[in-house]
Amino acid sequence: MKFVLLKSRGGNYMVVTENIAWLRAAEHGQTNVGIVGGSPLVVDGNIDEIAATVLAG
Repeated sequence: MKFVLLKSRGGNYMVVTENIAWLRAAEHGQTNVGIVGGSPLVVDGNIDEIAATVLAG
């Protein structure tokens, strides 16, 4: 199981990479991260930055 650190303005998240279902652009340079079986997270960074972070694992 691989975790990835995703930074947010309200606090940071450690997310299991296999549980990330989708990414969607949000406002103010943020990205919505869809989590399997949960609510989306709003994290700092654009889709390309977040995707690179997730893929780097």
